[in-house]
Amino acid sequence: MAEATFTGERPGWGTDFDYDEARHLAAYDYASTLAAGKQVMDAGCGEGWGTQRIADCASSVTGVDYSAEAVAACQSKWKKPNLEFRRVDLTEAPDGAQRYDVILNFQVIEHIVDPRPFLRGLRARLADDGVLMLTTPNIAMSFSENPYHVREYTAQQLRELLLEVFGSVEIVGMQGNDRVKLFDDRRKAAIQRILRLDPLGIRNILPQWLINFAFARLAVLVRQQAKSNESADDLIEPSDFFVAGENVDTALDLVALCRP
Repeated sequence: MAEATFTGERPGWGTDFDYDEARHLAAYDYASTLAAGKQVMDAGCGEGWGTQRIADCASSVTGVDYSAEAVAACQSKWKKPNLEFRRVDLTEAPDGAQRYDVILNFQVIEHIVDPRPFLRGLRARLADDGVLMLTTPNIAMSFSENPYHVREYTAQQLRELLLEVFGSVEIVGMQGNDRVKLFDDRRKAAIQRILRLDPLGIRNILPQWLINFAFARLAVLVRQQAKSNESADDLIEPSDFFVAGENVDTALDLVALCRP
């Protein structure tokens, strides 16, 4: 299978993106406390890096994605007896759909214009005593536009949206330690240097293909500048992130725990 086109938006592209991969996998490490011994669905599994990680503690894990290419890649790469991957349209909720103790949905709803049908599809697949763990970027901590995101949320906006579908919603946040904060400060400074080159906002009227092309290349440049003072042995790891209920408004990612 041909390698997917590099977009700069998803992890898995080498050591320049160790921050992004660690932040992504940290959510799965937190989810393992919910998933131990449970039947789990990872909704929007992407490349499956985190999905296969959860299989080490869950009784069974089903990774689902709308992308047939992503599912085929996962089926080829990840082999565990309690792990499977399927292509599923989660906006549909057929009668008799399998229900899960835990559903994970990480970094997806920011890509959806109206996520309500998608969320209702997740709710229909959640056991009566189950929990959905959902993550999405905190707009208050976004440094620049992401052309692949149609909407980012504040904690209050996310809570209000999820309460339209779920009976109980708790919002906590993905935080970073001092090493993460230093990297973010450098990343923000690099982005601001680039944005100063476009004071008139010309980027907002460029063709979408050109915006996407530039975003991918600048994503690499920004990360290289942000870690220019780091040694090769000082890569950011999942353990540099943690989930907490305090200071949610300044969390890097919003983490929602939703119950029926």
